[in-house]
Amino acid sequence: MPKKSSSKGTRQGTANERKSVRYDDQNVTIGTGGETHQIADGERPVLTTQQGIPVSDDQNSLKIGARGPTALEDFHLREKLFHFDHERIPERVVHARGFGAHGYFENYESLSDITKADLFQRAGEKTPLFVRFSTVAGNKGSPDLARDVRGFAVKIYTKEGNWDIVGNNIPVFFIQDAIKFPDMVHAAKQEPDRGFPQAQTAHDNFWDFISLTPESMHMVMWIMSDRTIPRSFRFMEGFGVHTFRFVNAGGKSTFVKFHWKPKLGLQSVVWNEAVKINGADPDFHRRDLWDAIKAGDYPEWELGLQLFDEDFADKFDFDVLDATKIIPEEDVPVRRVGRLVLDRCVDNFFAETEQVAFCTQNIVPGIDFTNDPLLQGRNFSYLDTQLKRLGSPNFTHIPINAPKCPFAHFQQDGHMALVNPKGRVNYEPNSWDGEGSGPRESPEKGFTSFPVEEQEAKLRVRSETFADHYSQARQFYLSQTDTEQNHIANALIFELSKVERVAIRARMVSHLLNIDSGLAKQVADGLGLKEMPKPADAARPTREDLKESPALSILLNGPKSFKGRKVGALVTDGVDIKILESLKSALKSEGALLEIVAPKVGGVKASDGSWIEAAQKIDGGPSVLYDAVALLPSEDGAKMLVKEPAARDFIADAFAHMKFVGYTEGAVSVMMHAGVPETRDKGFIAIKGQDDCSTFVAACRQLRFWDRAKV
Repeated sequence: MPKKSSSKGTRQGTANERKSVRYDDQNVTIGTGGETHQIADGERPVLTTQQGIPVSDDQNSLKIGARGPTALEDFHLREKLFHFDHERIPERVVHARGFGAHGYFENYESLSDITKADLFQRAGEKTPLFVRFSTVAGNKGSPDLARDVRGFAVKIYTKEGNWDIVGNNIPVFFIQDAIKFPDMVHAAKQEPDRGFPQAQTAHDNFWDFISLTPESMHMVMWIMSDRTIPRSFRFMEGFGVHTFRFVNAGGKSTFVKFHWKPKLGLQSVVWNEAVKINGADPDFHRRDLWDAIKAGDYPEWELGLQLFDEDFADKFDFDVLDATKIIPEEDVPVRRVGRLVLDRCVDNFFAETEQVAFCTQNIVPGIDFTNDPLLQGRNFSYLDTQLKRLGSPNFTHIPINAPKCPFAHFQQDGHMALVNPKGRVNYEPNSWDGEGSGPRESPEKGFTSFPVEEQEAKLRVRSETFADHYSQARQFYLSQTDTEQNHIANALIFELSKVERVAIRARMVSHLLNIDSGLAKQVADGLGLKEMPKPADAARPTREDLKESPALSILLNGPKSFKGRKVGALVTDGVDIKILESLKSALKSEGALLEIVAPKVGGVKASDGSWIEAAQKIDGGPSVLYDAVALLPSEDGAKMLVKEPAARDFIADAFAHMKFVGYTEGAVSVMMHAGVPETRDKGFIAIKGQDDCSTFVAACRQLRFWDRAKV
């Protein structure tokens, strides 16, 4: 591993930082006897382990050198993670609400020059896989459109064992060291005394923790962006988050970061839309993926690799082992090497989606870890949490978790053992020959770790190369379009407005001052802070020389077509059949869908007397469920729609959410009653004849008419 620095490091949560935190008088229970002691303002008992051992540092795991691997002897880390992993049953502590599908990975080319991993050796080869998408903070029954990070976990059943890429739709994370993971999740989850709010971070505990954790500021910019309210699983990116290694047959190591790039482009919803979608269809993302696969419109992503060597790692401005940092795609381009296709829904949700067990430690020969302290802790934690959740070390016997390649070992018995080794031998080495003697190790074929030399002191420190907490946060913010920057500010204002303690709001604004003064002022004004706080103390000054990265913007990386999207057509009796059929044809050519919304779910009688089946009744199919809308009522039908609140809401929401609206002359009166200005913007496309349908669909490729928000 490149030596960014010596074992010299910084202890996170310095004395200066701690002095700024005040505690109110309160009763604290100390000891198993439950005695209650009154403590004075500012005083606290010494933090201990569950065995009563005083803790010297609760911010950093024990490492071999500041940038070295985490030591297994770190009993405090192990105890925290063990307790955290076993806190809840039976649903996952995080990523509880998930949805999965089967598919395959197909190589574009051989990657034998950089990795000996079997699945990358042959161009065109397909390897089966299972993908589970999820929200992080919400419980199993929470809605799909919560503002939250999305899990993007891929289990690839290679010929040399299962490889799990357990990632998210955001390339960075809140924390740098796994010892803080229980604290971060506890703070984000519902507050323990009241059991709410869940599936949201708009509460005091979360922002209290975040505002005391400067390393989270880059992630804050991402989670307050539209990345956390995606339109669909099909329209979001995935990331492996950490830096890994590729190792080729010659033993050469290359650093790699994994990206999943959606073929259909990026797309998110706006916040007001997300809130309404959760009410109209809390299973919106699940239904979208299920419907797409069942219709044969198989979602695809391309696997992208950022590849770099130790020389680059040494010279790069930030530490490649820091999970709160990215390597901009402009610095290291993403090489697209294959595609992921989801082509089969599960047969049983519980047996597959619920019981699938992902572990970051599951890698195959040709892929290896780095000393990223967050990754090191995840490798320890995931196996333990799956053991607790699934109840047995034999969870690999469950079909969704079992390798699809031949496997052989001496492990046996235990709860729910479905298969035990045959024969008298259950140990190794053994001197038995023939059938029943069992498998043998293979130095030639077996997994071997890349031989990194580690010769440094054991320390509880954070590497000084991890200390810049604001520069990339600023880079991310400045890389967004004006529309996206405004969404970030509004998200921060909304979330912090739900925080009761003004001191926490002000503390967050003090961090924003280190990112962008304009953003900080906009948030402070939106919160009504009486005075602007001073900028937070920064371990490293914010760099202002980092170039903007267009790859970080959703709107700058949108699709080039309307493929995979859906138009909701509001129709009534007398709808012009020629226009309706032309619209359906234009959308089909584009690879998009048309869904009929009518006053009654039974349908309507068209202008030629034919019957048009409806998919939704107006009040059950609001416009928030569609990417664009077409208003196609007859003149008589429009007179009825004017009196329907749901019809007016259908139009008003589409207008408010900057959607493209196609309309016939009969819809004008309804639009006016819904609050659409008489002088309509270019996001409204008049459909006077069949040819106008193609014009409307072409306009929809932009997804939103963002100029409407500037009025």
